[in-house]
Amino acid sequence: MRLNAAPVGASVAVPDRLREVLGLALEIGRASGGAFDIGMGDAVTAWGFGPEAAAPERIRSAMTAKRVPTHQALEIDRTTGLVRKTSPLALDLNGIAKGYGVDRLARTLAAHGMDDALVGIDGEMRAMGLRPDGGAWTIAVEAPDTDRRTPHAILALQDAAVATSGDYRHWVEVQGRRLSHSMDPGRGAPLIASPASVTVVARTCAEADAWATALIVKGSLEGAILARKCNLSALFLDREGDHLRETRVGRLFETRPDPERVS
Repeated sequence: MRLNAAPVGASVAVPDRLREVLGLALEIGRASGGAFDIGMGDAVTAWGFGPEAAAPERIRSAMTAKRVPTHQALEIDRTTGLVRKTSPLALDLNGIAKGYGVDRLARTLAAHGMDDALVGIDGEMRAMGLRPDGGAWTIAVEAPDTDRRTPHAILALQDAAVATSGDYRHWVEVQGRRLSHSMDPGRGAPLIASPASVTVVARTCAEADAWATALIVKGSLEGAILARKCNLSALFLDREGDHLRETRVGRLFETRPDPERVS
């Protein structure tokens, strides 16, 4: 990414779609108090979630780096469209890119006259309209199990998107310890303790994707408070021994029988 290679203070022209993603990422970064931060690229790479294995020297560097939240360190000029870093940043868009990709696919389908469809990329889903039988689209919330894929609950969605962030699919092993890909912006390292998963339903898949990341960083207690403040629908799953504890937030999860529990 040219923006990552550019020196601090340099104004960089970026494609319209990248600028759209960056703008939304900064907006959610501010709203989440920095829990969603796209400036964690150095930490992602250092801990082995990029093309190379984890490296102790890079890990130390990532954990000792003096960080400025990306929503304070990246500026978008709304007149010229130019983007500028005001502090060192290594951008990583994995927490929003798949969701945005789903939204782009949905827009393309709609532009070709397809108003009813279910679109997804690697578990991030957007429901457009209704199923052929006239019912809402049904989407499984996966149980946070590393060994098998089973549904925990079923959502019924119409004209909405859903995304889940969890600790059970994307992880690396460092010195015999399994570490989740979700990064703690305050430490420059993987989260030490977090919900097993957080599922968010939102208007767009990019928003659902980013907010799921933000809320898993916040944890169930603070995350539920933030979700209510921001009028989000979210389902937090925490491991308690052999069981899962649910925290439900928002209209979709609190006031309807859905999600239907799968026994």
